[in-house]
Amino acid sequence: MFDFSKLNLGVDGDSITAGEQWSYHVYKDLGFASHHNVAVGSSVWYKRKFTKNGVTVETQDYDSPDFAGISDGWEPTDDMNEMQKRMNNCAVVHIQKFISEVKSGAYPAPDVFVFAMGTNDEAQYIGNAEFALEGKDADINNTYTEAGAMRWCIQTIMTEYPTARVFVCSPIQTGMPNHNRKVEYSIENMKKICGGMSVQFIDCFHNSGICEKFEIEGGTGRYLKDGLHPDVPGQTLEGKYIGKEIRNNMF
Repeated sequence: MFDFSKLNLGVDGDSITAGEQWSYHVYKDLGFASHHNVAVGSSVWYKRKFTKNGVTVETQDYDSPDFAGISDGWEPTDDMNEMQKRMNNCAVVHIQKFISEVKSGAYPAPDVFVFAMGTNDEAQYIGNAEFALEGKDADINNTYTEAGAMRWCIQTIMTEYPTARVFVCSPIQTGMPNHNRKVEYSIENMKKICGGMSVQFIDCFHNSGICEKFEIEGGTGRYLKDGLHPDVPGQTLEGKYIGKEIRNNMF
């Protein structure tokens, strides 16, 4: 049995990962020494640009002098400061924040890092895996698609923490068939990025035990409380699956 008691766990994701959900079960079940989770609800992989009433708001870097913060908001708003915070809510900024917090001494460097993003990504921003994998360097300018942001985030963590094992989890199935079809399309790109970066892909969509047939869009099903977010049994089930995959693939 692999001993995780001296290893530190780092995690990024969206509302399905934020706080003490599936990753907390992984942390407790495998006995990690620490759990550093920078997931934020409503987040996406990629940087964004938004224009309203002639004003353009673009994702800031975490170390920008005028960094506005990060918001998990999703309801309609005319507040441009709030929109700036929403544009900052992406994996690219989360990873910049994660590294900054480790450098400050607030958290230890990770020995295992798990990404669990993509639920909120829009189909038109998925991008092309082959293009995203070109070249030796991960260009921050190519992070406006899911594929480019994935490559940048993975490579940045692998460069900053060269001994850490990196895992990428796909989104789970929801109670919404149309949403699930978009996720399945995204998964093909995600697999290619993971293969190109030589990191472990964990297929929560097909193998976690959470199935669209037993979930209700906007209502409570077997494991989802609203057709999208797992309840405690769903969080536990997803955590046990991801924990098993991490345990079985540590070497």
